[in-house]
Amino acid sequence: MRLAFILGEIGSGLRRNLSMVVSVILVTFISLTFVGAAGMLQLQINQMKGYWYDKVQVAVFLCVDTSTAASCASGPVTDEQRAEIKNTLESPAVAQYVDTYLYESQEDALGHFRDQFANSPIVDSVTADQLPESFRVSLVDPEKYEVINEIFSSLPGVEVVVDQREILERVFSVMNIASLVAVSIAAIMIVCAILLIATTIRLSAFSRRRETGIMRLVGASKAVIQLPFVLEGVIAAVIGALLASVTLWAVARFFIGDWLAQQYPDTAFISEGSVLLIAPALILLGTVLAGISSLLTLRRYLKV
Repeated sequence: MRLAFILGEIGSGLRRNLSMVVSVILVTFISLTFVGAAGMLQLQINQMKGYWYDKVQVAVFLCVDTSTAASCASGPVTDEQRAEIKNTLESPAVAQYVDTYLYESQEDALGHFRDQFANSPIVDSVTADQLPESFRVSLVDPEKYEVINEIFSSLPGVEVVVDQREILERVFSVMNIASLVAVSIAAIMIVCAILLIATTIRLSAFSRRRETGIMRLVGASKAVIQLPFVLEGVIAAVIGALLASVTLWAVARFFIGDWLAQQYPDTAFISEGSVLLIAPALILLGTVLAGISSLLTLRRYLKV
């Protein structure tokens, strides 16, 4: 009997304030979508770090005719200097840090440049003699970059030693900023959702003030009177959270899985399974926000 009464009150409240309930659903949906997007972006950053950090290399660039570094004052690298660098890489003192290494000639560098900048107007204006030859070194432990840098930066014929992790860190920094922007927008939208839930509950309580007055007179408990109002807000928020979860799953499945993964097959992307980690948190967050907002509103506008 009591359950049927509560369910009836919830249905009545949802029908009376249908436009406001739809507004709560939409605002909650948008805000939690931003929260989920920030979470997915962070998962993607962590996955890319784990994937790319295993593949990063240290590039030992050699002197060419156009080098301006002080270490290249004597001119381009000679065959003897190149051989010395290779022997150093294979020496017992260095080999313990090196997993693999690959020599890249100027012609190889030009081929890679043309592949990377195939759609750029400058691709045809660059020649092989403008690009440095290099040794691409994969380390057993990428954290040992400084050891390689100290050894090779002082060798004759070496222009510069570059750790590719620095480039990745700049990319990840931009992605982290994008994640913070998404969280900031989500925070603003969550505040809007809380205010809208509070307004909806207040209007619902005002429209049913006669019923609640009668319930007080017949001795209904505080929980029985307030529960329908709280559940109205929670139901709207949960629907918004479910819509946000479905949207994020669709993005992961069709945009990331079917399109991005096909366009960039060498990049490790998160799967739609990652949304299963985020969806429960979104539903819980929506439930908690709606519940707290409703209770605080009822304490002020529905005296029991």
